[in-house]
Amino acid sequence: MPQETPNVGVLMFVAYREMERRVLDAVVAAGYDVTLAQARIFQRIGPDGTRLVELADQAQVTKQTAGFLVDQLERAGFVERVADPTDGRARLVRIAERGRRAGEIAAGVVAEVEAEWVAHLGKRRMGQLRDTLTKLREITDPYAR
Repeated sequence: MPQETPNVGVLMFVAYREMERRVLDAVVAAGYDVTLAQARIFQRIGPDGTRLVELADQAQVTKQTAGFLVDQLERAGFVERVADPTDGRARLVRIAERGRRAGEIAAGVVAEVEAEWVAHLGKRRMGQLRDTLTKLREITDPYAR
């Protein structure tokens, strides 16, 4: 029986999963002991910090799970909790210096993977893919601002 082509969602997930694996492998190889679950929370932290409830919502986990993962990241020195300047009662999770260094490694691997995709697809097709996914994000990403 011939194998059917996976739906577009699966195809996007497969490409993302490969990039995610390579990033995590490189970060761990560089001496930063982080799990996939921790990385999925970490990558959602905004440049000025993000509230725990927002991280949980974006990662599609419970607030308790997000809190547990943030506790682990904080103990490992990747993040810190700080007061939210817009609401004295709230706290933000912000990337700490150690997390910034790990993030630089991750960004380097993302650039390498994207360069490989450009080499495979060509600049024009990669540009079209980026434009198409950016346009699709308008109706699929409730967190895009």
